[in-house]
Amino acid sequence: MRPGTLRRIQSTKRFRSRTTAALIALLLPVAALVVMASPAQAAESATATYTKVSDWGSGFEGKWTVKNTGTTTINSWTVEWDFPSGTTVGSFWDASITSSGGHSTAKNLGWNGTLAPGASASFGFNGAGSGSPSGCKLNGGSCDGGSTPGDSPPSAPGTPAASDIKDTSVKLSWTAATDDKGVKNYDVLRDGAKVATVTTTSYTDTGLSAGGDYSYTVKARDTADQVGPSSGARAVHTTGGGGNPGPGDKVKLGYFTNWGVYGRNYHVKNLVTSGSAAKLTHINYAFGNVTGGKCQIGDSYADYDKAYDAASSVDGKADTWDQPLRGSFNQLRKLKQQYPNIKILWSFGGWTWSGGFTEAVKNPAAFADSCYKLVEDPRWADVFDGIDIDWEYPNACGLSCDTSGPAAFKNMMQAMRSRFGSNNLVTAAITADGSSGGKIDATDYAGASQYADWYNVMTYDFFGAWAAQGPTAPHSPLRAYDGIPQAGFNSDAAIQKLKTQGVPANKQLLGIGFYGRGWTGVTQSAPGGTATGPAPGTYEQGIEDYKVLKTRCPSTGTVAGTAYAHCGNQWWSYDTPSTIAGKMGYVKSQGLKGSFFWEFSGDTANGELITAIDSGLK
Repeated sequence: MRPGTLRRIQSTKRFRSRTTAALIALLLPVAALVVMASPAQAAESATATYTKVSDWGSGFEGKWTVKNTGTTTINSWTVEWDFPSGTTVGSFWDASITSSGGHSTAKNLGWNGTLAPGASASFGFNGAGSGSPSGCKLNGGSCDGGSTPGDSPPSAPGTPAASDIKDTSVKLSWTAATDDKGVKNYDVLRDGAKVATVTTTSYTDTGLSAGGDYSYTVKARDTADQVGPSSGARAVHTTGGGGNPGPGDKVKLGYFTNWGVYGRNYHVKNLVTSGSAAKLTHINYAFGNVTGGKCQIGDSYADYDKAYDAASSVDGKADTWDQPLRGSFNQLRKLKQQYPNIKILWSFGGWTWSGGFTEAVKNPAAFADSCYKLVEDPRWADVFDGIDIDWEYPNACGLSCDTSGPAAFKNMMQAMRSRFGSNNLVTAAITADGSSGGKIDATDYAGASQYADWYNVMTYDFFGAWAAQGPTAPHSPLRAYDGIPQAGFNSDAAIQKLKTQGVPANKQLLGIGFYGRGWTGVTQSAPGGTATGPAPGTYEQGIEDYKVLKTRCPSTGTVAGTAYAHCGNQWWSYDTPSTIAGKMGYVKSQGLKGSFFWEFSGDTANGELITAIDSGLK
């Protein structure tokens, strides 16, 4: 169960998907343009151009564009090409594609075969492998519209590899492009702007910023000075500067709730005043809704409409009535300007809205496309660096029960990665039910993990006052202990089960609750006592923020790596800076990706708990 009822009650970069597209979508990371002379109806009257839209190593997305360059209407078109051994066509859209061996043939559909002079039509597909097309024909003729043989521009170079990454420099290398007249040199582009022209297949870029994010592509130039298409893009994060973690750094992520701006009076500026922003790498903004098979806005007023005065604004500047974006989205934008290394993901679902996933995953590609379009809405596209999926729970029961089957989550994550590509983060919050036959066993989390940057394993809410008479038990035990009410309900059991099933340790984040769960009518100090019901809480019975509990009901003991407290007739369990330090030691010893927490407003005004996470992961 996700931090509960409290948070719920208070309340595609490139992947083309269509309903007609087969759902075997193979994941795409980076946008890579590969243009190649292709089919034409007749050499003098049409061209076909191939574009490699995205490439994620083991697969890619390809697109062909047929253009009528003649003076008469084309009534139909057929594009043929060959792929080398090991490269195949999978799902496709806007054309009918058949393949035999390495030879593929694409024919127009009924609605896009007629092309007037100057008109064009495109179709796409997802492929496996890394080969490039050759032997292209359009309606049996040349694909280049009659250009002189041997006068084509160079092919795209290979996606550059990055090595020797330092605070202010990076070495790039790539496989050579090919050209009938020979390649003369290569243009190296950083974030779309040319930074160098070299005659070799490597380049060291210097003068960068520590902890900075950059994207590199390469284009080849032939001896006739024709420039070929871009290589795939390589994202690089320089070392130093804090913020987004490098390969060996740990993720430190917190959830920010949109409803927190109401009764809790917790705003983005609190991340600055508490010192939390300086100790973070990532923020998950919760929640967007999942309804009607799509990702939807969760709370439009809190998200992008609420006006902030100067005193409440991150940068001390008041919103105006006519500015295009306000609310928490605009405040997060300002936060990123001050802390450029923080990455922000938009989280969809949660306890209340997870029921919408059942319908959405019936068409994973269409669902992913809706999410991509919302996250990348031009009004706030610069705010978000990816998407987080909080489905509670696939093929199991939470607030509602899902029966989509064990493959549904994997199919959804595959579609998300395909649509969002490798330049965006794709993550998911998942169950920590490590019991035999429990929620982890109900879903192919291992298969889906290949498409995720990491999982937020919700290692909290194992026990609580929904069992009104007890027994009392810590809601976030790190390990099992004598007398634990349910086998498999502890953090280590979940982490180990996920590892055993094939989820890499470096794709798991350990969850920390910035709140406690408690009972009333308890006489026994140690865990395992009886109770008469949930203890009173500020917003909901049985749950309370750490910042309240630390003084109202201080810790009186620890069990299984977490704290508990007995005060009067109440019994609470929660994490403290001390127990968090122990859990961060576990994160490092197990080789986990890092840690995350639910949620910011439960911490003290000076950020005691996030400080413990930050210190423990250094």
